[in-house]
Parts: sequence; C-alpha cells; structure tokens
Amino acid sequence: MGEQAPDGGRKPAKAARTAAAGKGPAEETAAPGKTAAPGKTAAAGTAPAKAPAKKKPAAGKAPVEKTASTEKTPAEKPAAKKPAANAASAEKPAAEKAPVKKTAAKKTPAKKPTVKKAPAKKSAVKKAAPARKAVAEAAPAAAVAPPGGESHAALVRRARRIDRELAEVYPYAHPELDFENPFQLVVATVLSAQTTDLRVNQTTPALFAKYPTPEDLAAAVPEEVEEILRPTGFFRAKTKSVIGLSKALAEEFGGEVPGRLEDLVKLPGVGRKTAFVVLGNAFGRPGITVDTHFQRLVRRWQWTAETEPDKIEAAVGALFPKSDWTMLSHHVIFHGRRICHARKPACGACPIAPLCPAYGEGETDPEKAKKLLKYEKGGFPGQRLNPPQSYLDAGGRPAPPAAAG
Repeated sequence: MGEQAPDGGRKPAKAARTAAAGKGPAEETAAPGKTAAPGKTAAAGTAPAKAPAKKKPAAGKAPVEKTASTEKTPAEKPAAKKPAANAASAEKPAAEKAPVKKTAAKKTPAKKPTVKKAPAKKSAVKKAAPARKAVAEAAPAAAVAPPGGESHAALVRRARRIDRELAEVYPYAHPELDFENPFQLVVATVLSAQTTDLRVNQTTPALFAKYPTPEDLAAAVPEEVEEILRPTGFFRAKTKSVIGLSKALAEEFGGEVPGRLEDLVKLPGVGRKTAFVVLGNAFGRPGITVDTHFQRLVRRWQWTAETEPDKIEAAVGALFPKSDWTMLSHHVIFHGRRICHARKPACGACPIAPLCPAYGEGETDPEKAKKLLKYEKGGFPGQRLNPPQSYLDAGGRPAPPAAAG
C-alpha cells in the first residue's frame, strides 16, 4: 500500500519506506545533537532536499558509531581476555619460575659440597699437625728427605750400610769411660755430663779409691767429694747426684745397681742416656745412647729430623735390629769424636762420604782433612787410661793420668 502525497497523489510504498527509514536515522542524529529543526523540516516537506544530505552524515555517523561500538566490543573483549592472557602469562612465568626455584634448590645441594669442603680442609690441616707433629713426625721426615726423595726401605738400607762401614773403621769401638763394675760405670756416666770422658777418667780413680762402694759414697762428706770432682765442672750438683744415687742403691737395691730401665731412671742424676749406657755395657742389654755426638750425626745423615733425645732414640731404633743398638751407639759416637766434628767435620777424610747427604759441610781437601782427625785416627792418645786390648791392637794409645796431664 502507498501513502497519499501532499499534492493529493500517492507515493509508492517503497518511497514511503525510504522516507521512514530516512526519518529514523535523522531522529537518532537529532537526539544526540539536540537539534529538532531538521526533523521538523523533514516533516514539513523539505526532506527531499535536506534529507539526503543529512542521511549521509547520519549514514556516516552510524557506521562510525557502529564501528566504534564494534571496535569497542572487540577492544573490551580483548581487554577482558588480556587479564586472562596476563593471568596465563603470569602463570607461565610462575610456572617457569618454579623450575628456576627448583634449579636454585638444586644449586643449594651444589653449595653443600662447598660447605663440606670446609671440613675437608680442616681434616687436611689436621693431617698436617700430626705430619708438621709426627711429623709432627711425618712432616719433618719429609722436610729432610734427600734430594730426589728416599723411601723408608731405602733409608733403612743406607743407615745399615753406614753402620757396617763404621764397624770396619772402628772394630775396637767401646765405651770411653774407665770402669770395673756397674757402680763405677753409673757414677762415671753421671759425671761425664758437660765435660769430656778424658776428664772423667782422670778424676774417677781418686774417687773410687776413697769410696769404692755405694755405701761408702753414700756416707761421704759432701765437701770432700766436691774437691775431688771439681775438675769435671758443676761439681756441687754432681756431688749431690752421686751421693744421692749411692744412698738410693744402698737403701733400695741392697747396694747393687739394678738392671732394669725403670729402676735406673729413678736414681738421682740418671736419665735414659745414662741408663742405656749402663744397661748396654754393664749388663749386655741393648740400648741406644743419644749423646751430643749421636744427635748431630744422625741428623747430618738424615736418619731423622727429631731434636729431642727420646724421639731420636725411637726413630733411629726403628731402623736397626735391637741387637745392634749398643754397638751402633759406639760406632756413631766414635766417628763423631774423631772425624765428623761439630764445627769443622773432616769430610775429605771420611770413609762414608759417598753415603753422607751432608758431605761438603766441612773440609773436603783430603790433605787438609787429615789434619782435623783426632785420637788414634790422628795419631793421638785416646780418652781411656785403661782401654781394651782391641783398641791397643788397632794402634790406639791410652790417655795420660791426670798428674801427667
């Protein structure tokens, strides 16, 4: 159906629908802009001229609004989705961070070995104390090892070879103190501290002539004993020691010298060195005598780096059979007194020079070194007034008495 036009005619239905369609947007446009005139003009019949012009803006605005609304919707939807995306992405980093934390947790065990290394270092330091102690024993041994290193077995072989060489050089080696019984030997050994055996041997004849037994010396007047012992030095202290040990022998051991180490070291003035001298030479029981010569030579030969007599005794004793200890002591002491001197050893005249790590510390010229030899090796008298026959057979000469001295 059509509508009646103002001129009395009828418009086609299509045109009416177009006008109605054009009016709708115009009103919608007017509403936002609050201009009712265009709408009235269209209603008054001026729509044919202005409607198309306003339809274009309306048509233009409508798409813009629709586009805006269309774009806003997607924009809002992505905005709505973005939090989800952000949440997802936030979860992913969280999920990714979790492995990182796990990795960090795995690194913590990796740090634990670092913490464990500290105890490892402590145990290494502890190994050095007994190596820098016993080292302190092991460390000194390593510190004095010959150039190129030397195993324990090699050290034992070298040490024993040195002793065999010295046994050939000094087959007459013996204690260089004159004595006739254990009592005389223990007293003479106490008196030998801080003096020479020669001086003791020149002093003891008068002492034993006046006080032949422990009971006699125990009852002696100290001042009289002091006068006899004056030449040996430290005579007051030595007088006290010999009178004291004589009293102990008389009261505790029936006037006899005991043959056990633990008993001997209880006597006044008697230490391990004196005890081993007595045990080895008066009782035939092996012992190592660590005197000043013994200490010096075993360190030069690098048998040990110890400086305390007890530790030297233990270290050297481990290199030899126990049965060799007494004669080993004599060999070493004889060599120290005759050739391997403290200040100027006669290296050029030493029979064991090829085996000595300290060769070269002294005179190496053979002719000059021979002038440094002492006692029978240098053509001089020995220290004993009454030496053993073997010593005399080897060309040794007895020491002169004190009066002839």
